[in-house]
Amino acid sequence: MSVIRSNSGKLGPFEASTDLVIIGAGAAGLFAGIEAGRRGKRVVLLDHSGKPAEKIRISGGGRCNFTNLETHASRFLSSNRHFAKSALARFTPWDFIERMSAHGLTWHEKTLGQLFCDQKSPAIIKFLLDDFEAAGGQLFLDTQINEITKPDDQFRIATSRGEIQTQALIIATGGLSIPKIGATGFGYDIARQFGHSIVETRPGLVPFTFSGALLERFAGLSGVATPVDIRTADKTEFHEAMLFTHRGLSGPAVLQASSYWQPGESISINYAPGKNVRDTLSDARQASPRQGMKDWLTGLFPARLADDILNETGLSKRMSELSNKDIEIMASRLARHEITPTATEGYRTAEVTVGGVNTDELSSKTMESKLCPGLYFIGEVVDVTGWLGGYNFQWAWASAHAAGTNC
Repeated sequence: MSVIRSNSGKLGPFEASTDLVIIGAGAAGLFAGIEAGRRGKRVVLLDHSGKPAEKIRISGGGRCNFTNLETHASRFLSSNRHFAKSALARFTPWDFIERMSAHGLTWHEKTLGQLFCDQKSPAIIKFLLDDFEAAGGQLFLDTQINEITKPDDQFRIATSRGEIQTQALIIATGGLSIPKIGATGFGYDIARQFGHSIVETRPGLVPFTFSGALLERFAGLSGVATPVDIRTADKTEFHEAMLFTHRGLSGPAVLQASSYWQPGESISINYAPGKNVRDTLSDARQASPRQGMKDWLTGLFPARLADDILNETGLSKRMSELSNKDIEIMASRLARHEITPTATEGYRTAEVTVGGVNTDELSSKTMESKLCPGLYFIGEVVDVTGWLGGYNFQWAWASAHAAGTNC
């Protein structure tokens, strides 16, 4: 594979034209290049960064949660909830596992269908680069895109290395999340240039922040984790762990809920999932009348969280002293804790960008623009956003396969 980087200001040249140019050397861009190259296409892959696949590298703390066995379209957000079905059905998690196995890579399943690579993220990146090389692709890093035009049936792409012409152009530039690894809104700019609309973007899979008294309380609980049910205003619910931080709330349940949250909305937290707190407390009042509420709460929650709940409700009593109203107060606090986040931590820590190129203007089978023949959008730049747990990588593989096999 030709991996050409800037070196002491000297840039590697382009050939004058090629069959396919892909902009964005992340998961989707590399995989689309593999698929197209295997079909005999001459592929040039461009990226402004000095390293390919940075989001793969940092995925799962370097362990790479590369897909999810529970993948289906209902676990993706989009203004068109049916759009992702076609691509996801035609390239499944097992199809990607087969590609990994061909390189001797192995995997293990954690919770909720999440698959992690035993050999960690660098091994996934290497297998993608090796397959891209075997497919004849050329990768140009440290390459700035200055202008894209289409005066005829060819795209003309002016770059810091010169100009290249191509019949097909795939945009795989990702979204706005994690700008420190090079994320920009460049893909949206290209989409708008060629007449596409953008579904409003916002950070997704991101911690909540708070202010005032809630911030002070949550900061005092920083580091405490507990399983919860979180429900958003649109009734979407997640049962996973929640983590208190010095800025607010994080953990898998919170990250999941954040993708559905809109500013000003409240969230409802059930700290006792699967339990009927009212009945449990009533039974405890009969069975253990001398037990204190603090001991009862500490049996369910980490000590600092138990103290916080006790301080908030003011129910520092023996079980025998609890009135029915007290039980109702505690049951409501544990099962339906309504709070309103001030904001999220934003794109700085968001794992994904919700929103993107409007799917009404793309083919769900090929990912080709309905407005500009030969132009394709794949991966995170599109208005398709998966849940936490490998879903967004599966969308990258599936959408890239759709475009790469049809461009």
